Amino acid sequence: MSLHSPLKTEARNPRTMNLDKAAPIEVVRMLNEESRRAVEAVAAAEREIAEAIERISEGMSRGGRLIYVGAGTSGRLGALDAAECPPTFGVGYDRVVALMAGGEKAFFKAAEGAEDNAEAGRGDIAALDITADDSVVGISAAGGAKHVVAAVEYAAGCGAFTAAVVCNPDTPLGAAASLTIFADTGAEALTGSTRLKAGTAQKLILNSISTGVMARLGYVYENIMINVKPTNEKLLRRAAGIAAELSGCSFEDAFAAVEAEGSVMAAIERLKGEVEI
Repeated sequence: MSLHSPLKTEARNPRTMNLDKAAPIEVVRMLNEESRRAVEAVAAAEREIAEAIERISEGMSRGGRLIYVGAGTSGRLGALDAAECPPTFGVGYDRVVALMAGGEKAFFKAAEGAEDNAEAGRGDIAALDITADDSVVGISAAGGAKHVVAAVEYAAGCGAFTAAVVCNPDTPLGAAASLTIFADTGAEALTGSTRLKAGTAQKLILNSISTGVMARLGYVYENIMINVKPTNEKLLRRAAGIAAELSGCSFEDAFAAVEAEGSVMAAIERLKGEVEI
């Protein structure tokens, strides 16, 4: 059942037709059940996600960047993932970049019309001086946001690797990109509200991409974030725990070393001398 739209994400969901009358516990159960379907949709796209990780890693190993482009919820998810990479992995803020239709102000206040501005999409991505070593990931649940499509088309014309993260098949964004990651999330619990199940799937995909890329580039040892930036009390304790684990020293000594050196690796060298990890 649809509202005169060919998009799967715009269809009405027969499992949630009583959303307006359901008790709170039933609403929670319905939404949780739909969220589980998002996880299944991401699992079905594992091979494409893995290919994106390989291609992005290759480009970044040559000095390229990972650039997310999105609109609305999709853009906010890209910005969230990009913002987390420097403190988590110790990469520069210029290595993982996010562009959002409508600019930074659209992160906090919806600017829905911005996604239809193809000219702005081309201008935003052109300002980054795209090279063949860059990777541009367009994110759009519906797959038709003109701002995102135009940005991806421009990046592809510059020789960059491009990928589309979409929740509908046969989309303009998918056609513009060299790789399509299609999470078939289907109809939302609240009709058309792709901030729900589609957004959950997109977040999982971006988690996999950034974590997988950084692991391949050497920013992870075993399952430890060895370049975490100790910029607050929680992260300082985490960094000290990592330094203690890898050096074999006490937590107290590791804490003092991290506090003095400002990084996990420098702290380990201080505690143990040169260490090969």
